[in-house]
Amino acid sequence: RARAMSGSGSEEPEPSQAAEDRQQEAEQDWAAAKAFYDNVVTQRARPPKPQNAITVAVSSRALFDLVEEQKIYEEHGLEKYVEYQQNNENVILKPGPAFYFVKALEHVNARLLELYPGDEERFDIVLMTNNHAQVGVRLINSINHYGLTIERFCMTGGESPIGYLTAYLTNLYLSADSDKVQEAIEAGIASATMFTANKDVYSDTQLRVAFDGDAVIFSDESEQIFKEQGLDRFFEHEQLNENKPLAQGPLKGFLEDLGKLQKKFYARNERLNCPIRTYLVTARSAASSGARVLKTLRSWGLEIDEALFLAGAPKGPVLVKIRPHIFFDDQMYHIEGAQKLGTTAAHVPYGIAQKYSKST
Repeated sequence: RARAMSGSGSEEPEPSQAAEDRQQEAEQDWAAAKAFYDNVVTQRARPPKPQNAITVAVSSRALFDLVEEQKIYEEHGLEKYVEYQQNNENVILKPGPAFYFVKALEHVNARLLELYPGDEERFDIVLMTNNHAQVGVRLINSINHYGLTIERFCMTGGESPIGYLTAYLTNLYLSADSDKVQEAIEAGIASATMFTANKDVYSDTQLRVAFDGDAVIFSDESEQIFKEQGLDRFFEHEQLNENKPLAQGPLKGFLEDLGKLQKKFYARNERLNCPIRTYLVTARSAASSGARVLKTLRSWGLEIDEALFLAGAPKGPVLVKIRPHIFFDDQMYHIEGAQKLGTTAAHVPYGIAQKYSKST
């Protein structure tokens, strides 16, 4: 969220001056809105400003189970779909693949507000959907039924929501639509496609997020060598470059966001009772290629709570033990393996693995 730095020594205003002016106008708009809402008495926590928040945008099909409704849309068209949703707007939707993750984010928010009542650095969940506004009442009824705090809606009526993701300063976008996720990744937004798992046993007191390493937290530079030149060349390359940090991948920023919030709990002596726990679950071998990963995280100033180097073993059984609210991986092979054993997994369509999965 850093602003562009303006240059000096030129008579002409730098291009960043326009951005600075827009930023100033936005700040004035927020100040005016805040002045108005400060006079409205409410017990509810107000949504934070996007500049301060960690914004998680979730599609309606990721938040709720809309499989039957999607079938109506695909088989009978938009008008029948909208009609069905309106006729059933008092029928509460069942949880979808991102539901328990969102619940866990809200638990973290509640803990943050206890420790830092005036602070705005917390999660802001935005419903970002290409649904039509006529479907909004059913979504609102379902959100209120479950006691979720989702105040910002963006319903684009069939248009792609990707442009709005940028406007909302989105830190993470979760959708059941792989095409939209691909579009968001190409726009530089951390995104993943959600897959349902038949399990609803999650920690109520701790948000647990598991990440694959290459092409998720890190770039796919090492994975390219593995795919194109084989395992021995990969090990050799990683040992030669052990002290050279890997480039960042699409989910590095979200891991960083989680780390920032963890530090807010540590600052209040809550390390042992922190409601966020992060996991690296990688197919890498520790002795042969693990050091570079750990040194990269250290060079970024990031802590990860648990690092599991599986040396090619399946990830599913380990994930059953962790019970994460979400597991991010770039390879559908690992997503499907996790899903079969009941883990809610999210596919990050980034890097060389996508080329190989499409050609097989």
